[in-house]
Amino acid sequence: MMVVSISLLRLCGEWVIKLNNVEINKLKSRIAFIAVLKIIFFSLLSMFIAVIFIDGVFQDFLANLVNDYSNLLYIYFKANKVLFMGVFFLIIFCVSSFFVIRSTVNSLALLIKSMDKIISNPEEEISLPNELNILERRLNNIRVDLITSKNNEKEANVKKNDLIMYMAHDLKTPLTSVIGYLSLLKNEDNVSKDFRDKYLGIALDKAYRLEELTNQFFEITRYNLKEMPIVKNKLDLSILLGQLVDECFPISVEKNIDIVLNAESIVFSGDGDKLARAFTNLLKNAISYSYEGSKITIDLSTDSDSIFVKFRNKGDLIPDYKLDKIFDKFYRADESRNSKTGGTGLGLAITKDIISLHGGSISVRNHGEYIEFLVILPIDKKAIL
Repeated sequence: MMVVSISLLRLCGEWVIKLNNVEINKLKSRIAFIAVLKIIFFSLLSMFIAVIFIDGVFQDFLANLVNDYSNLLYIYFKANKVLFMGVFFLIIFCVSSFFVIRSTVNSLALLIKSMDKIISNPEEEISLPNELNILERRLNNIRVDLITSKNNEKEANVKKNDLIMYMAHDLKTPLTSVIGYLSLLKNEDNVSKDFRDKYLGIALDKAYRLEELTNQFFEITRYNLKEMPIVKNKLDLSILLGQLVDECFPISVEKNIDIVLNAESIVFSGDGDKLARAFTNLLKNAISYSYEGSKITIDLSTDSDSIFVKFRNKGDLIPDYKLDKIFDKFYRADESRNSKTGGTGLGLAITKDIISLHGGSISVRNHGEYIEFLVILPIDKKAIL
């Protein structure tokens, strides 16, 4: 319920922001105009009935009764007729205004109840009086967004739980191998040096795999609990990308992959650590899913408005139905869960968040026999100056 309430507050905040001054003034004027019309209508109707009744007091049977009861009272009413009618009309106006204002307040109370209904029963459509039809549409939009958010959250939790279950199984496999080979070395006295080195090498490889899986667990935790503030500084993107290419050289050599960087010097105001993490994720992703002996190209360019960073590699193309999901949290395109390439499904999601925090966007497409990731960042002319 707390998560739902926070989501509702966030959606309400977005909704308030979307209500610009023109819409707010239009809504206030509409409510006031309808309230004035109601007051005028009920006042005129009441005064019309009152005129018939009061004039009837002086012109028909009622007037005769008053005259018979007290001639002085009749003369007093007759002499102060305008005053009494004015007081009577004022009372009618106040009573009409009271009920109209009360009706308007009831509409606002209904609005509050509708917001509570969004939390308790978002499936039910919101219905408000005609004068609040703008709010009705906005609340129903919030309701739909909340349902979508809850469904996405449930889907993410299912994927996360499945991923943790798979990773727990993957942790057990290398751990069993490590224990088995170390136990063998401990219990066997006459193990040759070649076999000993072989067993130690296998145990070490499995230990490295355990370390990698453990880091992936920490990555999941950090992503779920993260607050990702950015600290902007001026940095040269070509130098940053060059450093990342050098850092990834050892893992690219293992697959005989050549990384080519085509970059011009471009100054950008951003968080160097966060951008390094985003670009590293893209580069490692390209290495993991590239054919052995192929080439990865990184193109850095700019125009008058934007900076473009393109990662291009040759590998198995991504099916079209996966292109829209590849940046989703915990989504992994490698359904086979290859132990060498299978990750947490968070790398690209984190990359997208980092790029978005810098006001940019990221997309992916299949282009011929290549896979292309394109990052677009807004150009910072002040940083250039």
